[in-house]
Amino acid sequence: MSNRFDLVVFDWDGTLMDSTASIASAIRSACADLGLAVPSVEQARHVIGMGLAEALRYAVPELGEADYPRLAERYRFHYLARDQELVLFDGVEDLLHELRGRGLLLAVATGKSRRGLDRVLAQTGLAPLFDATRCADECFSKPHPAMLLELMDELGVEPERTLMIGDTTHDLLMAANAGTPALGLSCGAHPVDQLEGAEPLAVLDSAEGLRRWLIANA
Repeated sequence: MSNRFDLVVFDWDGTLMDSTASIASAIRSACADLGLAVPSVEQARHVIGMGLAEALRYAVPELGEADYPRLAERYRFHYLARDQELVLFDGVEDLLHELRGRGLLLAVATGKSRRGLDRVLAQTGLAPLFDATRCADECFSKPHPAMLLELMDELGVEPERTLMIGDTTHDLLMAANAGTPALGLSCGAHPVDQLEGAEPLAVLDSAEGLRRWLIANA
């Protein structure tokens, strides 16, 4: 049976890696370090998926422009302190190998920096599974469609043959802006009702749920 899609693009944090709590905690700790009002956990989780600069400006809009680099430095300090503890969601590695075995192209579109993504790809050993990647310091931040448009152009795949998978509305809106179908995952940063509001093909709760959907529909 032929595949419905040729290219599957994954977000990273909260989609492939169980890192949402660490990112939100690092944002809140960075704000506390600078004596700023600490955003709620929900506010901190909402910005996950954006590029770091955009995320911090959204989470702490009252901060003076000259102070954002210091806030970013404190965020990186707290995030990297727990970086080695982060793990992939159960079943993710097997799912990626299964999709490769079906002949699908795989890619990553992430709010991480290039340095951050390269580090985690090396740590997990997953780099060989991906045909292309795009990071927030190389493109406009989600939900701008640049990451997906560049990936599709590089790999020669049309929007209707591309599937975006992510755990935030930023991912799903990026897909809508690029004209690609999308799936939401509720195991990450944004709640089910917000994901459903972005009108993906489906909202799933785990890598296993995603695998079952892909077997039946992709």
